[in-house]
Amino acid sequence: MQRYILSKKNSITMIIAILIVFAFSGRFVLDNMIIFNWSLIVASILGVAPIMIQAYQALKVKVVSIDVLVTIAVLGALLIQNYEESSIVTFLFLFGSYLEQRTLNKTRSAIKELTDLAPESALKQMENKEYEEVNVNDVDEGDILLVKTGAKVPVDGTVLTGEGHINEASITGESVPVRKRVDSEVFAGTILENGTLQIRSDRIGEDTTFGRIIELVEEAQDSKSEAERFIDRFSKYYTPAVLVLSFIVWLFSRESELAITILVLGCPGALVIGVPVSNVAGIGNGARNGVLLKGSEVINDFSKVDTIVFDKTGTLTVGNPEVAEKEFYGDNTEEILGYLASVERESDHPIAKAVLQDIGKTTFSTVEETEVIKGEGIVAKIGVHRIAVGNVALMEKENVKLGKKAKKDVELFEKNGNSLVLTAIDGELKILMGIRDQIRPGVRKVLRSLKMLGVKNLVVLSGDNQGTVDLVARELKLTEAHGHMLPEKKAAYIENLQAKGQIVAFVGDGVNDSPSLALANIGIAMGSGTDVAIETSDVVLMNSDFSRLPHALGLTKITSRNMKQNITIAIGVVLILLTSLLFSEWMNMSIGMLVHEASILVVILNGMRLLRYRRENDFNRTHA
Repeated sequence: MQRYILSKKNSITMIIAILIVFAFSGRFVLDNMIIFNWSLIVASILGVAPIMIQAYQALKVKVVSIDVLVTIAVLGALLIQNYEESSIVTFLFLFGSYLEQRTLNKTRSAIKELTDLAPESALKQMENKEYEEVNVNDVDEGDILLVKTGAKVPVDGTVLTGEGHINEASITGESVPVRKRVDSEVFAGTILENGTLQIRSDRIGEDTTFGRIIELVEEAQDSKSEAERFIDRFSKYYTPAVLVLSFIVWLFSRESELAITILVLGCPGALVIGVPVSNVAGIGNGARNGVLLKGSEVINDFSKVDTIVFDKTGTLTVGNPEVAEKEFYGDNTEEILGYLASVERESDHPIAKAVLQDIGKTTFSTVEETEVIKGEGIVAKIGVHRIAVGNVALMEKENVKLGKKAKKDVELFEKNGNSLVLTAIDGELKILMGIRDQIRPGVRKVLRSLKMLGVKNLVVLSGDNQGTVDLVARELKLTEAHGHMLPEKKAAYIENLQAKGQIVAFVGDGVNDSPSLALANIGIAMGSGTDVAIETSDVVLMNSDFSRLPHALGLTKITSRNMKQNITIAIGVVLILLTSLLFSEWMNMSIGMLVHEASILVVILNGMRLLRYRRENDFNRTHA
């Protein structure tokens, strides 16, 4: 019965409205007080039923909720035969609940849009090589799928044949179609705008990037910030306090109506709903725009950041370096390049890829006993030869002597902004390569925007040589630049900044810099939605889109400000209502309830403004 009554709350609200209109028509048109009183009594009883059930359910778990206050107030108004107040209060409370739920559903529209994009079926290649439409849950890793024009990509996979353009807005927030060809990665939930692709299923269901995004955003929207936890504690003590205040007022004044009205006006509805709606709307906006925020606590901390530390490669730079200069020392150049290529193809590092691209076709050898020296390079054996490939620090560790010419070349290459790759065979330097990476397009504009948003210090930390790092810092006008930084040194540097009282965000690739991402107040991953990026960071910039960073910071600042506005509105309204009730003649239960419900609607609408936030709008206001 309880469930049935609660399911009909909206219908009950409509019936109450009709009964109230009928009651006042009976009084003022027909001059019939019997119709007036009984219509309002029926309206009050109908209206208080769902409120009383909710109050009972709250009391069962030892929570004195707003519903408890309203139930007592309505029953009290019925007892003193103030039917007009009791019916209007129940209508306003139920109607306010309806508006609240409706507007809250709108703030969750980002999640709904995401879940609506979740693929439901796939064209799967069967044993007879024909394609059949199956439920996406029937797709396994390794299956061959066909994606046609206009269809959703059902899983994360790799293109085997075909070519086309895919709208990846559900993953990156960017609606510009991305060209896909053989060996390209595709993501579940994205839409093939033209072409036909045959793909291999690599990740399915909740393990897809899209599935992880939905899970992350839902968890973030359900998480509670310190402000919300404070409000929960506040409400726990506040509601009983209102009951006590009402009883004390009745003891001294013996005015039952005044005591009951205090119960109605003291309801902290806007306070309870104000912060969560801001949190939900802010995280929803981020999800739409390629920015994943892991909860409202992240929003609060990120909004206060005054120092941002960047990894260089793949963050400030494109992460696709090329060999710009090289020097050879000794003979047998082709054989040595073959050894170098054999060692470098063991690594996925961007610099290794640059070396392999420069060498091109060569003869590869079998590599044995490979040892990766973190932050320095690789040592391996090829036949009887010991091969060392890495920076100057590795050469020193391997006791490789650098001649005068080599030292001059190293100095010159560093001055030109190169990362160095030295190759030694059996303790003798054979090759020096200078590798340069290009600065990401638009980075200067992004850094200017961050400064405008209140970030005081912009720092780059890199494992590259100091010359390379200084060159990037000068070009981008960064506050500080430090090279030769191993992951441990980066983490120690961040701890030092925090010890000085700075609130630090670290922007990295989510793989090599996990200690720094974990230590920083806010870890921001340039991750293309990779699993590692999603797991290790507080904020993920999808598709490694650096230009989203100002939007992310601006969004957290305006969301945090929005939360404070809603708290101020809620507390201010309750104080004004109670003050007016005690020290003025015009305030009554109906007017107070109307203002109370209006305040709930105001904080919800204020929170919903965040759904429309764009960094460009904030920028335009700043420069208006």
